[in-house]
Amino acid sequence: MNSYKKDLGLLESTSIVISRIIGSGIFRTPAPIMALVGCTSLFGLVWVIGGVITIFGAVVYAELSAMLPKSGGPYVFLKEAYGPFTAFIRGWAMFFVSETASIVAVALVFTEYLSAIWTISTGDPFSLLTTFIISLFTIWLLTAINMYGVNLSGKLQVFFSFLKVAALGAIIGMTLTSFSTGNFGNFTNPLWPESFGWHTVLAVGAALRYSFFAFSGWEGATYVAEEVKNPSRTLPLSLFFGIAGVMVLYIGANLGYLFQLDAKAIVENKWVATAAMKVVLGATGGIMISIAVAINAFGNISTQILCKGRTWHAMARDGLFFKSFGKLHPKYGTPNNALVGQGFWASVLLIVAVISTYIQSGSSGTNAYEMVIDFFSATSTIFNIMVFLSIMVLRKKWPNKERPYKALLYPWSMYIVVILNGAFLLITLITAFIPSMIGILLTSTGGIYYYFKINKK
Repeated sequence: MNSYKKDLGLLESTSIVISRIIGSGIFRTPAPIMALVGCTSLFGLVWVIGGVITIFGAVVYAELSAMLPKSGGPYVFLKEAYGPFTAFIRGWAMFFVSETASIVAVALVFTEYLSAIWTISTGDPFSLLTTFIISLFTIWLLTAINMYGVNLSGKLQVFFSFLKVAALGAIIGMTLTSFSTGNFGNFTNPLWPESFGWHTVLAVGAALRYSFFAFSGWEGATYVAEEVKNPSRTLPLSLFFGIAGVMVLYIGANLGYLFQLDAKAIVENKWVATAAMKVVLGATGGIMISIAVAINAFGNISTQILCKGRTWHAMARDGLFFKSFGKLHPKYGTPNNALVGQGFWASVLLIVAVISTYIQSGSSGTNAYEMVIDFFSATSTIFNIMVFLSIMVLRKKWPNKERPYKALLYPWSMYIVVILNGAFLLITLITAFIPSMIGILLTSTGGIYYYFKINKK
């Protein structure tokens, strides 16, 4: 089989957007964000900045995806704007640094919430070895499921998207209406940092790593563009519908957390959704919401595996990646070799994260999640900026090309998202220098592969 099956409509595409965004972030990142900023005003500011950049980024992506409805997401836009080498390096970075690392991060959160259930029930959390085994099994189970056709995967996305919205809706409803346990004073305690200065800017910038991760994935439907019906219309609509829905849910969830937990309690409880529900309903509420969050994370891992495998296939199809990744399964029309390769590298990154965490934190493994995000934030931001700028490049390159949707407020929408991402990149390089350099160094190895394997053909 040489082409994908067009089995995804607006509902499935929007579900992919929702399922890609709502994974682990809203349930796990509030704690490290509050730990960095230390007050409610900056906590809110971090989420607002993350949301603004997401909105303007989606405006740019909507034009690009409607104009170039091809599977592969950002890889396709970069290839057309800057040529094969830039697109290859981005794809290399996605595979070896950012995208497979993101799968690992959410797999770790899935296991963390299972551990939360186990801790509430028995009093003892999972060991680091148990965390590793469950995370590894989850990655490979969902890889296997996604090898049996996009129709099955699409239905799975709709199912998990429904569960995600229901779970967040339950958290919002119960935490904001439980006045007997809630405290309005939490919204202003403390409202401002003890002092303002350069350290405040660095703290907000560092916290944005986790806010961006919570919002990441909104471009998910563009990875499967060739499997979408009427993509020029469906892709932009799925981006806007999906992001708008998630924005409302994120605002509600954070308000609910703050109503039930003060700033100190949020910092001390990395399982913040569980902690908030325990305040409202006791141990039973903690178990119930931990199950819901674990299901959410599970669904997000499936969506990531589905979407990202298409990038490796698109690259290989263009002769820019491992040749075997360019094959589709003759029956299911899925890029199974690419999915297996992705699963293998995710396993390697999981092993590295677990070993590094053990060395730094001992057997509890409390920092593995943050470590994975720090590893790929700078690299992802560099290429995100290039993707956003590609709209300007392609408008000059193809002034007369049909554009079913044109970016709202262009060029200002592009300027805003590029400037904010540039500032974030600078602060990330300052506050997470060593992890950033590791990610950039690993990305640069793609130049060696390109020179000897691609350029020499």
